[in-house]
This record gives sequence, C-alpha cells and structure tokens, in this order.
Amino acid sequence: MTDYFEVHDRDGAARLGELRLTEPVTTPALVAGADPDDPNADSRVDTDDDAASTGDDAGYSRHPDTAAIIRDGGSLWTDDRAVPDGEADVLTILPHRAFPAGTREEVIDSFAPSWPAIDGPSAAVISGDAPTVIVDAGESRGESTDDTGAATDDTEAATDDTGTPPVDAFVLSNAQGVVGHASAFVDAVVRTREAVPPDTALYLAGVATPRNVATLVYAGVDLVDATAARVAGSRGRYLTTDDERFLEDLRELPCSCPACRVPRSEFDRRDCERHNVNVLAGELRRVRQRIREGRLRDYLEGQARHDQWTTATMRELDQEYSYLERRTPVVRDEQVTAATDDTLRRVEIQRFAERVTSRYRCRFDGPLVLVPCSARKPYSESQSHGQFRDAIQYRAHLVSMTSPIGVVPQELELTYPAQHYDTVVTGEWTETEKTFVADVLRAYLRRTDYPRVIAHVPPDGYRDICERVAADVDVPFEFTVADHPTTTDSISSLMQTLDGEEKYRKRERQHNTVRAIADYQFGDGAGDALFPDLQTTSRYPKLQLRDGEGEQLATMVPNYGVLSFTLAGARRWADSAAPTKRVEIDSFVPRGSVLAPGVVDADEAIRVGDEVVVEGPDAFAVGRAQMFGREMRAATRGVAVKVRHVEER
Repeated sequence: MTDYFEVHDRDGAARLGELRLTEPVTTPALVAGADPDDPNADSRVDTDDDAASTGDDAGYSRHPDTAAIIRDGGSLWTDDRAVPDGEADVLTILPHRAFPAGTREEVIDSFAPSWPAIDGPSAAVISGDAPTVIVDAGESRGESTDDTGAATDDTEAATDDTGTPPVDAFVLSNAQGVVGHASAFVDAVVRTREAVPPDTALYLAGVATPRNVATLVYAGVDLVDATAARVAGSRGRYLTTDDERFLEDLRELPCSCPACRVPRSEFDRRDCERHNVNVLAGELRRVRQRIREGRLRDYLEGQARHDQWTTATMRELDQEYSYLERRTPVVRDEQVTAATDDTLRRVEIQRFAERVTSRYRCRFDGPLVLVPCSARKPYSESQSHGQFRDAIQYRAHLVSMTSPIGVVPQELELTYPAQHYDTVVTGEWTETEKTFVADVLRAYLRRTDYPRVIAHVPPDGYRDICERVAADVDVPFEFTVADHPTTTDSISSLMQTLDGEEKYRKRERQHNTVRAIADYQFGDGAGDALFPDLQTTSRYPKLQLRDGEGEQLATMVPNYGVLSFTLAGARRWADSAAPTKRVEIDSFVPRGSVLAPGVVDADEAIRVGDEVVVEGPDAFAVGRAQMFGREMRAATRGVAVKVRHVEER
C-alpha cells in the first residue's frame, strides 16, 4: 500500500497525482537527487542574471520546477546496505539491484531484494523485463536485514496485507535500455503498470527530454529527472520540444528562457544545459495542464508529426487497447480533436464504434437515411440537419456518417464523443478514413434489420463508402443526391423517396432514444430490461424517466448523452437482467463519496465515469465511478465513487 502518493485525475494512462512529501508535489514531476554527488542533483538553472555572466557556481540552485527530491539507498551489487531512515521531505529509493534491459526473468528473480518498510516516502527498483515479481512479494526472495540493519539473504520481503510491498513509487531499472525503442518501451511500461499497485508512482531515470516527456507521461510515467537533458547540453546539443540541434549550427537562439537571454556569441555549453532543463520543466507544465483538460492525446498527435519515436510509440500504445481502454473515461466534457488518421485509433473512437455495432439496437421499423455529419454539434442544431429533418419528417431513422466516429444513430448524437469532437473539413477522405467508416457501417447494417437504405450523401468520399458497403450487405441502397445534399433537387428527391412512409410519434421517438442510450451505456438489451413500462416527462434533452406508476428512475444528462439513476432506478438496475456495475463497500454509510480504502470489491468492467451501484451492509447508493474497477480494488488512497444518492439499510 502507499501512504504518500495519490492519483487525483486521469487522462488515459497519464495521471495527475500528488506525492506527499513535506511540501506536496504535483505529478508528473521533475525530480533531483538530495546529495551533492548524486548525478540527478545537477538539474539546475541560474538564480540570478549575474551568475550567467560571472560563471560563479554560487549562482546555481536546483531548478524551481524540480519539485521532488530523491535519496538513493545504494546498490546491493557492490556492498551490503543499511536500511535507510525514512525522511518526510524526500523520496527514498530502497537498496536495490538494477538489471540492464534484456536480462532474463529467472536471473532477475534470483537476485531480487526485499523492500523493507521505512517511516517515510519510499521507492523500489524493478525491471520492466520481470515486473511481476512484486505481486509475489510475500514469498521468500532475496534480501532482508539483520539486527544491525544491514542486508541479509534469508528472510521474507516486507509486504502489506495485500501482498504488495509497502512503497509509494517504483523505479524502472532498464529505462535507458528501452526508451528509444518503441516496442520495447511500451512493453516495459505496460507490463510494469499492470503489475504494480495502481496508486504508486512510476519513475524513469535518465531518459526524459523536452521532446519525449509528453510521450513518457502518456504511457503512464509519473516521475522523471533532467539527467538526459543536462548531459545533452554538456555535449552541445540544444533541445526543444520538437527537435535537437548542435550549438554550432545555431545562428540565433530560438528560445527566450533565462539561459538564452544572452548574445549567441556568449552562449556556451553550460548555458545549453540550463536551457535544456528549462525547456524540459516547461514541457512538464504543459503536460500537466493537458492532463487537467483531458487533452494530452491531442497534443501528442500534433507532436508526433515531428518525431519518429513518438509516432511509433503512440501507435504501439494504441495496440495495447485493453491497457488504455480501462484507464480512459467513458464520458467527459473535453473536445476530441481529429486532425490525423491516428485519431481513428483512439480509445474513445474505437469504444464508440464497438458499442454502436455490438450494443445499440434500432427500434424503428422504417427505412434508414444516411446523411453526412455537420461541423456544428450536436448535429440536430446545424442548418443542414435541420433541412434533412424537415424533409424526412420522422418517416425514417436518421444516422450520420462521419470521420472519425463512424456512424452516429440520431438517438446517440449527444453521447460522448459524438457531440465532443471536431475534425478537419476539406471534403477529401483518406483511404484510412474510408476503410474505417465502411467497416463500422457494414457491421452496423449487419446487426440491424432495415427494409432499405437511403443514402443522402454527397459524391466522392461518402458515396464511395456507401457503395463499398452496399456490395457486401443484403439491404438495398438508394441514392438521392446528384450534387450536394442541401440543394433543392436533392431535398426534393429525399422527400419523394420517403413518400408513403408512416411518421414516428413523439412518444415513440423519446422512448426509443432512452432505450438506445441504455443499450449503449449498460449493455445489449439493457433498454428493454430496465424500462419495460417507461414514461418520459420534461423536454428533450433533459428527459426524466419514470415507471408506470410515475416514480422517477433516471434523468438524461445532455452534457454526455447518458442516463443518471435515482435510488429507485438503481434498485431496478441491480435487480434486472441488464449488466450491473457494482461496488461492494465495508460497513459504513458514504457521504458524498466512497474512498478507495472502503471498497471491498468492484466489477472489473467499471470505467471512470461509469454509473455504478454501491452496496454494503449499512448502505445502498448510486453514483459515478472515479476509478476503474481494478484500481478501486487495489488502491489505498483516492476517491473511488462520487455518490449521488444513498440510503441507510
């Protein structure tokens, strides 16, 4: 368990946390050594302008953004080490044996030391080649200490009641051997993060630069140092967030940090070290802000255009879908920026497409009308979709085609991320976009049972997609656009094609919308299982859902396009055949939130933002998850569930 680290916010695998030293540190953060002879202690900048001109060492101090201080307990390869005393103001790295990248797992296991509990923040060194050794920390494996406090080889590792070592952070010993190799780096970080407790920090030493630190954090790294940036500067390599250059190739300094406020002729390698650390610290500030906004991926996609390793690493991480998916919220307010084909591989996009083609059920009997998306979200508020709606007059089911989302049934136009994305509009489609949207549309049509499809889409990209899909499905396609979907001739053609079709009633539209959202949110068939006797009150999109006797069960949340249960609705959910996401708690009545230490068990399928039922001996409640299920079970700090309604038992 951890006493000194807590995660406060998440953006996929990236976390905004707090390392609770004497002065709390917001992570991801820059760390430095506490001892003057520690290489990491050189993360420095000038503290005044005179120091830059005089070169006086007295003008140096640790960089103000170096928030966390570490003290290394030493290597057990060279000597026995006394168990260090814990200190509240530093993160103590316990005595360790580090292994280079590529070391065989059985070798690592044979020499793995124990991690004694100390009174203060601590970190253990592990290898990404064998991170699973920590889950067996309760077994006899490696060193402990004798009566003098020196390391011995014959006692069991210190662990807490869960069998995990009592540390607050882990240091990846093979970091320098894997950073630079996208596949090896992703494998090491993913294996480590999946093996260690979720509420512990991950520190990669000696690898961070301004160009790669956003990628490190996106993968799940919490702590870095300035060693690599400083060494690069000492070798005359001038680092920026998108490139590195040799000093002799610079005719002017493309930066205005304190180190660069000197004439180019006076700027030397010592200044270059300071500059590199300044830029790294500034990039970490930017990364933290991006995590707060939930938009680190947007930033990374832009940065990937400048660096091959960043691009390769992001794409390798996209292949680790389960790792990213369980850590990615199901709803949020932030916009998804779709500017490259890499956006199609984002968890939010893939998850929406998967749920639409495996959970969503169309309850309308008439034909399907496919229309292009609109720049304005939600689509129904756009001028073009207003024209489509006037022409259709609720005589057909409306589905929008779009990149990067795929297809969006009208009932789900508010559901994240359907109203939360913005894309580059050029009228041109890449082959990757066409293939993705065609695959989603094909899977969607194979799951539904429309009598016919009316493709009211413009030529080129949209029509090409429809023609590809039409050749693979049994339902007939009709095309109603000759030039542009909103011209008078096109709208007239659409209206004529729907002649004779019956209009859907308002009640039917509202009930189908609610049940479709329930299918998407809770699972296939959930809409019928939860709302067999549905009544709706209030106005769309703030519909209130009631049972046959008028008791309110849920409310539609227009910001996210999901349902929010009352206690009565939560009880019905818990008793229904619909998949229920449950959190079991200890004997207490939660007030406002459930903290992780109070969680006894939680469903594996829970994701951040999910609606959850909370049950315990003394209480029944409903709320929204703030952690994913595995994290709730393993974490010892942090808010697990924000409780909306609770009743005592």
